[in-house]
Amino acid sequence: MKNIIITGTSRGIGYELALQFAKAGHNVLAISRKIPEALIENRNISCLKIDLASGEGLERISDFVEKTWKTVDILIHNAGALILKPFAQISAEEFEYIYKVNVFGVAALNRVVLPYMPKGSHVVTVSSMGGVQGTMKFAGLAAYSSSKGAVITLSELLAEEYREQGISFNVLALGAVNTEMLQEAFPGYEAPLSPKQMSDYIYNFALTGNTYFNGKVLQVSSTTP
Repeated sequence: MKNIIITGTSRGIGYELALQFAKAGHNVLAISRKIPEALIENRNISCLKIDLASGEGLERISDFVEKTWKTVDILIHNAGALILKPFAQISAEEFEYIYKVNVFGVAALNRVVLPYMPKGSHVVTVSSMGGVQGTMKFAGLAAYSSSKGAVITLSELLAEEYREQGISFNVLALGAVNTEMLQEAFPGYEAPLSPKQMSDYIYNFALTGNTYFNGKVLQVSSTTP
């Protein structure tokens, strides 16, 4: 039984992951701006309503871990924000918001949780194929894809900084998954994988991936996008 923190659990991949880990008997702390009833009702899931973009409420996470778990075995950065808009039309506020969720929120949560992570623990960051150098890029995703590239580099650097402490950092760069967020940005586009299918992969990787990888970026995509 492991103690697992997952962000972005209100829907999609994060929601499925929280239920999957809980069903397997693990303790889950689900963090999101909205809390689904199914998560609240699960006895293995604790929920905190926190907006990572604001930076407020992070102390509630450390308080929870200190009083309830004492240690965290797995941290999954799944929360994400996406905007599809030509670069010239993206406001400074919109660009900054994407980075607050996709990069600054990840860094801030790492600062809070890492002191509670023992040797052998695993930090998994969900990124995007659009953030991987040399992959196909798409117009309108300047803020999103560049932020996903930034969080990849951050994870690689932290893998080095925490290597001696035995904490592993890996990134999963996902291709298209048929989430609500994708449908909101690209109405009508049918991605080949469902949130449940992708959560199956992330579930197993979070539990065992650090046995084989550290400081790595794995491309998880069945299509070019």
